[in-house]
Amino acid sequence: MNRIFSGVQPTGNLHLGNYLGAIKNWVAMQNDYDCIYCIVDLHAITLPQDPAELGANTREVTAGLIAAGIDPERSIIFNQSHIPAHTELAWLLNCFTPLGWLNRMTQFKEKAGKKRDNAVLGLYAYPVLMAADILLYRATHVPVGEDQKQHLELSRDIAGAFNRTYGQDYFPLPEPLILGQATRVMSLRDGRAKMSKSDASENSRINLTDDADTIQRKIRRAKTDSEPGMSFDPENRPEAANLLGIYAALADESIEAVTARFKGQGFAEFKSELAELAATRLEPIAAEMRRLMASADYIDDILKNGGERAAAIAEPNLAGVKKIIGLLEP
Repeated sequence: MNRIFSGVQPTGNLHLGNYLGAIKNWVAMQNDYDCIYCIVDLHAITLPQDPAELGANTREVTAGLIAAGIDPERSIIFNQSHIPAHTELAWLLNCFTPLGWLNRMTQFKEKAGKKRDNAVLGLYAYPVLMAADILLYRATHVPVGEDQKQHLELSRDIAGAFNRTYGQDYFPLPEPLILGQATRVMSLRDGRAKMSKSDASENSRINLTDDADTIQRKIRRAKTDSEPGMSFDPENRPEAANLLGIYAALADESIEAVTARFKGQGFAEFKSELAELAATRLEPIAAEMRRLMASADYIDDILKNGGERAAAIAEPNLAGVKKIIGLLEP
């Protein structure tokens, strides 16, 4: 069976964008792939983190994955720092990665901004760690959104460089799995800005921990425009397009079908139906998250068991890399 690897940072406050943009698709992939889902806490520390919040957020994200439908028995769920092979392989892959490849990575430029000289090395080199995450498990496919394509291309380039250096096809070149509709869920207050936990306005996003009343209130307060009727036009009507995309993804319907159904209705009627649908779909996830987060020991056991299963794959693969390079075994 083909293998998927995907990671999520433990930033806390999982929201609708995380769910529709990634997690909902991950749940479905369990039927067709050998799935490995990683809480990438080592990536998180490329930016300053509060130690207590980092641990709490790791547990919260784990609870969110399970509550949304990731089965820890069928899939592997673990946190990155439990497996030292990730960082060891990252160092080895550093030695096959030209600086020019990293200089082209746009996310470093965006995150470092004008303070590039003060940015930490980890932020600059973390695309190599991301490649190591994927290649360590010899994953065949990686679910990606638009903003992650460049990182997967780098992973393929690094795998190819290693394979060519030693004349072997040790690493498969991972293929992208482009996620379905509503992969980019936008802010409820600004249809041109991505939904984000960093937005100062709580009304800009639906958190996966929101109860049904809060979900419905946020949907009804979502920004709209003055045009009559509903139409899907992301360029000229970004707020309407965002809400239609959210409805389509939650209902597992096409954008075209949803747009046709609500074409003659106003925003008030449409948002009422969307609010009901969102509450019905998301409130059970929120309730299960709250239940799971009340038991830190249970979450820690899930991560421990997942780490042991991940290590059983990772360690032999790392040993294979070392043997090819010529590193002596202890």
